[in-house]
Parts: sequence; C-alpha cells; structure tokens
Amino acid sequence: MFDVSVIAVTFGIIFVTELPDKTAVAVVMLATRYRAGYVFTGIASGFAVHVVPAVIAGILLAMLPNRWLQAASAVLFLVGAVILLASRRQATEEQVEQLDDQSFWKAAGAGFTPILVAEFGDLTQIMTAGLAARYGAPVSVGIGSVAGLWSVAALGILGGRTLVRHVPLRFITRVAAVVLAALAAFSLYQAVAG
Repeated sequence: MFDVSVIAVTFGIIFVTELPDKTAVAVVMLATRYRAGYVFTGIASGFAVHVVPAVIAGILLAMLPNRWLQAASAVLFLVGAVILLASRRQATEEQVEQLDDQSFWKAAGAGFTPILVAEFGDLTQIMTAGLAARYGAPVSVGIGSVAGLWSVAALGILGGRTLVRHVPLRFITRVAAVVLAALAAFSLYQAVAG
C-alpha cells in the first residue's frame, strides 16, 4: 500500500516543480500579513484538496494499456517541462491583497482559497496525475505530493524571501524542467521498448 521510494520520488518532483511557482510567492506574501500557523493551515488544506482529483485522474490513466500509459506519462512530463521553461510570469507583491483581519478563519481562508483556485489544473496537479498513473501507487503518490506541496508552503512561510535572494528562481525553474524532461524521455523509452 505504501511505497517509500514512490513517496520520495514524488516528493522530490513536486517540491522542485512547485518552488518556482507563483503560489510560493503568494505564500510568502500571506505570511507577512497573517499569523504563520493560520496561513499554513489554510494552504495545507487547499493543497490536500488539490491532490485528490489529480490522484483520481492518475488512477484513470493507469487503466490504459502499458504502452499507452507510458506514452501518456511522457507527454505529461514533457508538457510540464515546456510549461516551466516557457513561463516568464513571476508573481509580484501586487498579486496578493493587503488583508487586515487576523482571525483564524480569515487567515486560513486567505490561504485556502487562492491555493484551491490557482492550483486547479496547474503543473503540480498534472505531475501528480502523471506520477499516480506511472507508478500505480495512488496513496504513495498522494502522500509524496502533499508532503512536497506542504514543504514548499512551509519553506515559503519560514524563509522564502531569503531562499529567493540566494538561489535564483530561474535556476530552480531550469532544474525542475530538466528533471521533468528526463522523466519524459525515460517514459517515452519505456513506451517504445514495450
């Protein structure tokens, strides 16, 4: 039921893919306006809800014949790499409103709502579906994906500004794109080799 290696691989891919995302910057901005625990609770809940349809889509993809599954995985990984390399948008402080109410529900809602809306159909959701289909271990992929997303959120809350000052976002994006391209190539090889 649980495959630690699948959890680890999924965690790594999702973590690296989510780091350069606009959501990570939004997390930093929300954390400057609200209590960190409140914001993290909302964001963590949003990411958990975000992973469920991705895993279900992966389960459905896994019903394809093996060659078709490998080809579909290759396409999903390749699309992810292209999206990362082609994306020139970067989040700015203006994308997050200045919010004054410090209540738990307002802060958690401010974290939950943008995650749920902005991440629907986003790269990490596509990658989660591809990984769930590829490994046929939806629970392990779900755990790894949620852990990766939560880790990026925690990193954004605790030290996102410092990280971006020391590690260029462009570098993080390129590393994630190379990893996804390599996974696409490997999946394509498996589809062709049968």
